[in-house]
Order: sequence, then structure tokens, then C-alpha cells
Amino acid sequence: MVRTIVGANWGDEGKGKVTDLLAETSDVVVRFQGGANAGHTIINEYGKFALHLLPSGVFHQNVTNIIGPGVAFNIEALLAELDSLTSRGVPMPKLLISDRCQVMMPYHIDFDRFEEERLGKSAFGSTKSGIAPFYSDKFAKVGIQVCQLYDEALLRKRLEIALVQKNCLLEHLYHKPAIDLDALMERMTALAEKIRPMVCDTTRFLYEANRAGKVILLEGQLGSLRDPDHGIYPYTTSSSPLAGYGCVGAGVSPRDMTDIVCVTKAYSSCVGAGPFVTRLEGDEGDELRRRGGDAGEFGATTGRARDVGWFDCVATRYGVMVQGATEVVLTNLDVLGYLKEIPVCVAYEVDGQRITDFPATPTLMKCKPVYEILPGWECEIRGIQRYEDLPENCRKYVAYIEKACGCPIKMVSNGPKRNEILYR
Repeated sequence: MVRTIVGANWGDEGKGKVTDLLAETSDVVVRFQGGANAGHTIINEYGKFALHLLPSGVFHQNVTNIIGPGVAFNIEALLAELDSLTSRGVPMPKLLISDRCQVMMPYHIDFDRFEEERLGKSAFGSTKSGIAPFYSDKFAKVGIQVCQLYDEALLRKRLEIALVQKNCLLEHLYHKPAIDLDALMERMTALAEKIRPMVCDTTRFLYEANRAGKVILLEGQLGSLRDPDHGIYPYTTSSSPLAGYGCVGAGVSPRDMTDIVCVTKAYSSCVGAGPFVTRLEGDEGDELRRRGGDAGEFGATTGRARDVGWFDCVATRYGVMVQGATEVVLTNLDVLGYLKEIPVCVAYEVDGQRITDFPATPTLMKCKPVYEILPGWECEIRGIQRYEDLPENCRKYVAYIEKACGCPIKMVSNGPKRNEILYR
């Protein structure tokens, strides 16, 4: 059985908490794409954590956690994360790393930073974690796989080929010092030895686990609207955060994928550049941002203030559709308890026309939100343990969102902690 958890929107939907919860009934949790460029925030008995590369099953000793072949694998970031967990009392998790996983090189991070600086006001809002340069190299076939780190002659040859272009760009485009091949070799081979016991054929491991009836949970990063094919291009990430890519990035058969759990917030939030139709400005936006989440709406990786807005039915319905969701989880419902009335974006207006289908980027950039006003519940709902005990207007809000999404909402989060979840 393969379950998949993904985001319906721009990322930052609260997937970390939901993955942590679903990991309790899973045997294996797999990261299948992206890298250390986004974070999943988890609050549990050990404290508050922002995981960037580790799968969200690392707090469960019964779970085998896997870095799949589709991940942009930053070895130093992984080792730092493991140290940050164990130094706070979390037992060392069971962790496997695909030998086919490609390695985030130090120069990928440098090039990401240099390019954003060069673009200036035209930058794409990168987290400067090396993601775009990494995936560019992967598909140009000049990337480095984990398995190649253990063949010194092969690694040197691969890096010699890559550095011809890299050093040319550094000198003539960015005006930076060239990369020293010997120093890079020494650094990468030393890092490779630190992870050697975790490296294996994870695709075979997952195949055998599935045959044995194990429950496998695939964990996506970011959300539908950051997909390079179906999202707000070019304001996207460089790998696919869609459930369909989970089969490729993790290494499981599409025939085995059963549940696709799509997470969305009870309002909208977004880190990064690009059009965001329901964006709130001024005091209204500041108030929602301050109240959002456990400590306000700020990126778990970058610390940047997230743009916030009212729930966007157009964007979320599209996001749920392209994910192929079988169910939806609605998070951060408790945040809206301060409002007497809650606007919900039900359509877009563009060039005098009203549309309800999510458009491509050039049209999206001209869209204005069309709102319907719903009554608020004007009270605190944290601490409520049964969905039926929520205020009537709160339940009506959830039902409205469910109808707009076109997919059943099975879980509702009324607080940031693991146990603050209500089942419908």
C-alpha cells in the first residue's frame, strides 16, 4: 500500500504535521523530490522542528525513512539535520539513502546565489539552496550520483567535465574565483564516507516492502502551483511536487499508489515570487500573517515573511485536481477564529470576464479576486477534540471549502500540535 501526501497550493500548507501524524501508521516514509529548499514544521513531544531534507517519519522508531532517487541530496544539510535532532534527545532515526540519488554540490548553491544576484529585480524568488542549478545539471547529464562518490577515478573524470563549463561561467559571467578540483574531491569523498552505511538500492527495498504488505508513505515538498509543468511557470520549483511524480522520485509502481492526501490551509499563504491573486496588503495582511501558524507565517527554511490572503477556491480546486487527490486535509482552521466575516475567493475577474478555472501565468498576472463573504465563528476552537463540537459557522465553512475543492475533507487541523486534528 502506497499513500502519498502532497500540497494543493504554493507549499507551506502544513504537510509536515500531517505526515508526522500519518507516519504513526506507516512502515516507510519517503522523500521523493526537492531538497533542503523548503521546510516542514513539526511540533511534538521533543519540541518544535523544521525539517528540510529528512522525511517527516524520523520521529518514529518503527519507521524506515528514505531519501529517494528524485531528491536533490545535500549531504552536509542532511548531516546537520541529523545532528540537530539527536542533540535535542530524538533517537537516531532509521535512514536509507538511494545510491541513485544525485548530489547537491557546493557549486550548485553558489550558482543559485550568483544568478539571483545577477537577475536583481527579475529574480524568481529562489531560496538560494542550489535547486535550479542542481536539476539543470541532472537533466544535462553532468550531475553526480551518490554511487559515483565511491569511485574516485570516475568521480574525478565527471567533475573535470562539469568544471570546464562551471569555471568559464564563474570567470566571465559572475566574475568569481574558479573551483579547485582537488579541494572539491577531498571534500566530497570525506562526506561520502560519513553516509556510506546508509546508502543502498532503495528501489529494491521499497519493492520488497510493498510485496510484504508494508505501508509506504510518500512525502512531497511544496505544492501543485510550484510544479514546473502545471504550476505558475517560471515561478516554480525545479522538480515536480505532484503525486504522479512520486512513483518516479521514490521508485514505486503507479499500480500500488492508493491514497493521495492533499493538504490545504483554511486561508492562503505563499513564499516566493510570482502572481498571488488573493494577496492581502497593509494591516489586514499583517494581522493574518501574525496570527498564522504557531509563530506567524514565516518560511521554515528562509525565515521570509509569507504573503497571505483569503482562501482561493480557484487555485485550490485546480491544485487538488492535478494531484488526483482522494482526500483533503484542511489545516490552520483555528487561525480564522478572530474574524466576524471571512472572505473566500470564488472566481477571478480578468479583462472584464469572470473565470473559475485556474489560468496560465500570463492571464493569472492580470486576475483580480471575486469574493463571497461567509460568517465567522468569532471564538477559539483550539482544544476542541470532536469535529461535531465545532461552532456551526465553522463547520459550514469547512463544508463550503469541501464543495469548492470537489474532494472530501477527511481531517481538519485546529492547532499546530500533532494531536490537534479532528476527523470527519
